[in-house]
Amino acid sequence: MRHARATLPTPTSTNSFWHSEPNEFLIGHHTTEELPAEADIVIVGSGITGTSAARFLAEDERANGKTIVMLEAREACWGATGRNGGHCQPLLWDRGAEIALFELKNVHTVRSYIEEHNVPCEWRTVSGCRQFWTEEVLAEAEKEIAHLESTAPELAKQVRIIKDKEELKEHRVNPDCFGASLTTGAGSLWPYKLVTFILEKLVKEGRLNLQTKTPVTEITSQGKSHTLHTPRGAITASTVILATNGYTSAILPHFADLIVPVRGEMSALFPPEKSSILPDSYGMIAALGQPANNDDYLIQRPYSGVPNPAGHLMFGGGRGMGKLPSIGVSDDTIIDPDTAAYLRGALLKVMELPGETEGVKELKAAGEWTGIMGYSRDDHPWVGKVPGKDGLWLSGGYTGHGMPNGTLCGKAVVDMVLGEAAGTDITKVQAQMVEKGDIPQSYLITPERLTKARLWPTVEQQDQGGVHMNGLV
Repeated sequence: MRHARATLPTPTSTNSFWHSEPNEFLIGHHTTEELPAEADIVIVGSGITGTSAARFLAEDERANGKTIVMLEAREACWGATGRNGGHCQPLLWDRGAEIALFELKNVHTVRSYIEEHNVPCEWRTVSGCRQFWTEEVLAEAEKEIAHLESTAPELAKQVRIIKDKEELKEHRVNPDCFGASLTTGAGSLWPYKLVTFILEKLVKEGRLNLQTKTPVTEITSQGKSHTLHTPRGAITASTVILATNGYTSAILPHFADLIVPVRGEMSALFPPEKSSILPDSYGMIAALGQPANNDDYLIQRPYSGVPNPAGHLMFGGGRGMGKLPSIGVSDDTIIDPDTAAYLRGALLKVMELPGETEGVKELKAAGEWTGIMGYSRDDHPWVGKVPGKDGLWLSGGYTGHGMPNGTLCGKAVVDMVLGEAAGTDITKVQAQMVEKGDIPQSYLITPERLTKARLWPTVEQQDQGGVHMNGLV
């Protein structure tokens, strides 16, 4: 069974709360009135990955003098990064030490940039608190953490399990929960504001030509030359970086079964009256009867020091409660009413929310929307050169976990592009990067990995079988 291709991003979409304070400079932005006929490097996609690639190209002397054009189907940062849960939370025990260390490094890189440039994006350093709502998922987490303690004891010091009812209540978790993990090194933020800050800076510095509302309908290749076709004309480049995540197979059909679009749902909820800010960012596994491979996720906006400081509870997930299909879906114009109703009511059951909650059946929504994730068939992002396509590069397939990966995955592609352009064999460049912890080995695109991944059940089969995949975080 092969998945159908993704469709291109729809021209309109549900209204993400994160777009309620748009970057006026970037709305409808075309750095040049006409689409250039050619460029040295074209980046497709203006989310966290594409923007990071543009930023690291601008910061790298090896790219001096190169013309860089970014094509975006919608407005800037109007895809998954502009629709996600606002988490930047590394998973420390889910996928092994190499990936945990990479994600920690990624979060540090994001935080450092925000601090250095004083980016007004509501960054808050928090602990990650993941709740386990069945004995089975708690036992699985304890097993994984025990394995981490034996393989990477220093890393394991950053993780602990809490089961004590009073301690759960201290973290505002309903004590009916079987237990929770606490991890260090997480953050919450307004992702759209970070990405658009970087894009505006790059455009104003003359480092980037950004063309919004310019969807790529097809790429045709001749040797090392690639032509990207759009409704506004064509542009040719020797290097193309696809930062298209869930939409990748709309351009690369042979990735249709490897990176599959999945619709996720989010909400911005008004907190109870007389509430106060929650101490952590949260994930809820198998909450309220959902399957064990469905996560909900929560952060809270500040109550002070920012525009519109309402302490909105940014809560997403609820896929297990929805009735509409979500796997293989590229359409984010639709909200699932059952998922939306679940999101409005669930926090009153899984959390001990501060404030006046007595008699409150559901929280009022300031916004409800959907976004398209890219689920990877083998549960790892795909980063590197597209096999058989010299000069065509890809970073995507984050399985709903792009914020703690996309920044350094974007940088990794840049390092591969510039390393190979300087005359170093790509396999040598990648081996050095893996050794330095600049990219996990399991993320690299190889022909062997494509073959091996296709031996796995499809993304849809894995989802139906309860294989754990993450949410829009």
